[in-house]
Amino acid sequence: MILNKIKNSIQEPRITLVGAGPGDPDLISLKGVKALNTADVVLYDALVNGALLNHAPEHAIKIFVGSQFDGESFSQDAVNKLMIDYALNYGHVVRLKSGDPFVFAKGFEEINFAESYSIKTEIVPGISSAIGVPGLHKIPMVYGNMSESFWVLSGVNSKGEISSDLKGAAQSKATVVVLMGIERIREIAAIFMAEGKGRLPVAVIENGSAHDEKTIVGVVETIAELIEDHKISSPAVLVFGDVVSLHPSFARIRDFYHLLSEG
Repeated sequence: MILNKIKNSIQEPRITLVGAGPGDPDLISLKGVKALNTADVVLYDALVNGALLNHAPEHAIKIFVGSQFDGESFSQDAVNKLMIDYALNYGHVVRLKSGDPFVFAKGFEEINFAESYSIKTEIVPGISSAIGVPGLHKIPMVYGNMSESFWVLSGVNSKGEISSDLKGAAQSKATVVVLMGIERIREIAAIFMAEGKGRLPVAVIENGSAHDEKTIVGVVETIAELIEDHKISSPAVLVFGDVVSLHPSFARIRDFYHLLSEG
C-alpha cells in the first residue's frame, strides 16, 4: 500500500526545455513561467537570473548545472544524465537555459537525448541575447541601406579556434553579431581590418539587460583598447555593422572621424 502511494505520487516523466532570455528576469516568456510553476526539478545554467527560480514551487529541487569561468563546470554528458534521472524519479524537469536553447546552447542535444529514452519533451523558446540585447539599445539587425541581413556567430569553434565563418561575415555588408568572442577580440578585429573595415562601427554589451550591464560603442580599429579601458568581460555580445552608428553614443565618434578627415 505504501509503495503504491509513492508510485502514484510521482508524475509522468517529462522534460521542458525553457529559454530564460538574457539577464532581465522579466524577459522570460509567459509559457516559460507556466512551465516553472509546475516543475518538480529545475536544472539551471550559470547565466540564468536567480530570480526566475522563484517561479518554481517550494518543493521543487533546484540544481545548478552551468559552467563558470573560475569554477567547476558540468559536462554535457553529466547534464544529460541528470535530466533523465530526475525525470524518471521526480516527474517534471525544467531545463532552464539562458537566452534561447537553440542558439549556441546545445538545446538540440539535450532534447534528442531525452527523447532517446522515450521521455515526453517540450520546447519553450527564449529571447536570444544575439538579437534581444542589441534591440534594447535601439540597434536593429537590418535597417534601410545599412544592412539587409545579419549573421550570428560564435567567436570560436568547438576546438577553441577562431571561427572560420568570421572571414565571410566580415566580407559581407550584413550586421555581424559575435557571441563568446570577447577574449579573442584582437584576432576578430584583425579579420575586419583585413577587409578594410577599420572604421566599421562596433558595440560591445556585457551582461545585456541585467542590472550590471556595461555598454561601449566604437570602431573596429580601436575597439580592443576600449574594451580593456572599460574592463569589459564575458559574457558580452559584439555587434559589428553600420547599424551600430544609429546608437546615440556613436554621434561623437562620427564627428571625430569627420573632423579627422577634414584635417
